Amino acid sequence: MNDLSLSGFLVRAALSLLLVLLTFNPSGYSYVHMVADNFPNVTPVEVVLGILVLIGWLVFLGATLRSIGLFGMVLAFALCAALIWMIASWGWLRLDDTNALTWIGLVVLALIMAIGMAWAHLYRRWTGQATVDEVNERP
Repeated sequence: MNDLSLSGFLVRAALSLLLVLLTFNPSGYSYVHMVADNFPNVTPVEVVLGILVLIGWLVFLGATLRSIGLFGMVLAFALCAALIWMIASWGWLRLDDTNALTWIGLVVLALIMAIGMAWAHLYRRWTGQATVDEVNERP
């Protein structure tokens, strides 16, 4: 139960991608688009969905920040940006294609959050060292 399988990571990645794409995506079908279409008239359903989306972001971003930290997230984004730049330099991607870059950015964000959600398992597997978040002390 403590080991992370490929399917366990893929579930984390799928849930992370679902959260990101439900929040915003360029297709026009997202929470941001739903609220923007009716703004400033917000319905109770939109408020409830907004709170659920916010809870999802707090869980995923909170876990990612606790596991890899802000510096780790910045490094992961920098690596992904460099990879995108490299792919663009090969001619496989046009940097003026904002739609493609938006989709890539959303997927990158989801992958970084999935890695953050799985980091303790991955770190233990790669190094053999366990991570500890909390220390319980007896008085």
